[in-house]
Amino acid sequence: MATASATALDSLKVINKNGMGAMILLLIMLAMMVIPIPPLLLDVLFTFNIALAMIVLLSGIYSTRPLDFTAFPSVLLIATLLRLGLNVASTRVVLLEGHTGSNAAGEVIYAFGDFVVGGNYTVGLIVFIILVIINFVVVTKGAGRISEVSARFTLDAMPGKQMAIDADLNSGLIDQEEARTRRAEISREADFYGSMDGASKFVRGDAIAGILILIINIVGGLAIGMAQHGLNFSTAIEYYTLLTIGDGLVAQIPSLVLSTAAAIMVTRSSGENDMGKQIIGELFNNPRALMVTGAIIGIIGLIPGMPNLAFLTLAGLSMGAGFMIVKRNEEDKQQLVVEAAAEAEPAPVEENKELSWEDVVPVDIVGLDVGYKLIPLVDRKQGGQLLSRIKGVRKKLTQELGFLIPSVHIKDKLDLSPNGYSISLMGVPLGEAEIFPDREMAINPGQVFGVIDGMPTKDPAFGLDALWIDPSQRDEAQTMGYTVVDASTVIATHLSQLLHSHANELLGREDVQQLIDNLGKTAPKLVEGLISETLTLGTIQKVLQNLLEERIPIRDIRTIVETLAANAPMSQDAATLTAQVRVALGRSIVQYINGMEPEMPVITLDPSLEQILQESLLSVDGAGAGLEPGLAERLLQSLQKAASEQESAGKTPILVVSPQLRLLMARFVRHAVPELHVLAFSEIPDSKQIRIVANVGNEQPV
Repeated sequence: MATASATALDSLKVINKNGMGAMILLLIMLAMMVIPIPPLLLDVLFTFNIALAMIVLLSGIYSTRPLDFTAFPSVLLIATLLRLGLNVASTRVVLLEGHTGSNAAGEVIYAFGDFVVGGNYTVGLIVFIILVIINFVVVTKGAGRISEVSARFTLDAMPGKQMAIDADLNSGLIDQEEARTRRAEISREADFYGSMDGASKFVRGDAIAGILILIINIVGGLAIGMAQHGLNFSTAIEYYTLLTIGDGLVAQIPSLVLSTAAAIMVTRSSGENDMGKQIIGELFNNPRALMVTGAIIGIIGLIPGMPNLAFLTLAGLSMGAGFMIVKRNEEDKQQLVVEAAAEAEPAPVEENKELSWEDVVPVDIVGLDVGYKLIPLVDRKQGGQLLSRIKGVRKKLTQELGFLIPSVHIKDKLDLSPNGYSISLMGVPLGEAEIFPDREMAINPGQVFGVIDGMPTKDPAFGLDALWIDPSQRDEAQTMGYTVVDASTVIATHLSQLLHSHANELLGREDVQQLIDNLGKTAPKLVEGLISETLTLGTIQKVLQNLLEERIPIRDIRTIVETLAANAPMSQDAATLTAQVRVALGRSIVQYINGMEPEMPVITLDPSLEQILQESLLSVDGAGAGLEPGLAERLLQSLQKAASEQESAGKTPILVVSPQLRLLMARFVRHAVPELHVLAFSEIPDSKQIRIVANVGNEQPV
């Protein structure tokens, strides 16, 4: 027996490997419709049909989410066609051999028909019709409607989900591979529900076909039995009714099972457990529902004339189960309190211990303080995702900027509000906000289609209008165009934005030394003698900080060090060296700002205004304080207007000036017009074409 099973399993593996399974099933279905099938083979095929329906149903129940069974629509279609093929084959046998007796079409059809009919053909016919109505009106129609609605809402929500993935990718919460995986999953989800919408139509048509086949078999059987084989009416109705009802039941029961499986697949939500565990866990997790139900059933059971034993027994079981769940929850809470107390118990301190330098706690480079209600976001045991999100932010910024972002020290702080958090750098707070861990933030990216209920707020990272919504409103908000993120993502995005804007302050001398040491492993001659003979470590650090302050990554450390080594004999000034490094990095700077576009729209200064600025620069030795206040205000307003017009046109605002003025103008607009990039003409590669879209200063009476 074991050998036969192993052989059959090996055969199935070979068939599956060669992709012949579907082709064999299709050939079998075609053969059933054309070639007469003996009753014994019909028994085998009907039994296989029932087993296949049960396998499909249980596979749907045990899958943790709909996308774990993406082949379900195809399986549903093949199973429906197989069942219709069996109907054709069994109808042929019933009409050809039905006059020989009730078991003419095989033992399976006879057993089902005899069991349901039970000697009364009217009752059997009514039971069969009820089964068909249940399948057609209730299960199949409901599943089809859910499939249709799910497909429509899934397609409507795709843009919002794509925007959420892009937001997570840009904030460093996920990498490119995970973003690609999530986009593919969204596409698979849309394909799945669209296929389910179509497959449900086949199942509904199958239910209609069952009714028509029933009528054809009875009417045709009576006509053939009485006209061709000389049976009297009572004998013909006995034979053909039993065969027809048995045939219909053998087909309708698998059809009902598959319809139920389809309904389960389209109504369930994604989760970590299969449907059985999910239902038990959610339905019986609330002891109050069990105890109130038990009380109501008990009251009904006390009414005279009611079946008291059944009602009171069920009431006792419900209330007992509720009390057991309450007791178990209390024990779990006590266990958590004991574990928390054990973890929080301070270590014994030796009395009269002298203070030492070990008692001086250094300030955290990056700190995150949270209120006590946000502690579950940090605790992995409670499902907190904040630690992994912060790790993703550090990884993304490290890869983008070119140096290791220091770790974030997280601690709870009683001075904060329960839902508040604060992000600090070198012990100084940079940003703080208040969030709600049990809600999600729906951010308005600039254009949404519709209004959703929620608590108005501002996105702490970029100041965009947003709403705190219930998690159940997520799909609805995404359909309207909102970008929806959870509380952990809000904190992580805020942290990413602050670390990126203060990257120059994060780069310490140890980091610079590590960068040079790593470069020395691949280019030892380049690094050899650089610091001791040519430049100080502090000068190199200042140059790298200058680059980071103007949002230029330092990933190309080789080009940076080569430029420093080449220009250090002429100047040791960090600002001068930074300008030379920027010229060497011109191609990457322009690509970072303008991408791969062959043409770059730029803003320029009027030559007369540039002359005034250069004279002002020389008069104050580069400080820029000699600029007349009225002229400075008009210049700032003109730059703000030009930058705003470029942003409205979907372009990155870029100001191009002479190399002598670049540093002055960069400092001048850094806080007033932060979106404006300031480049020198010498930093633009020869391959890049520029197009002047605005000339600032020609309207000034200079």
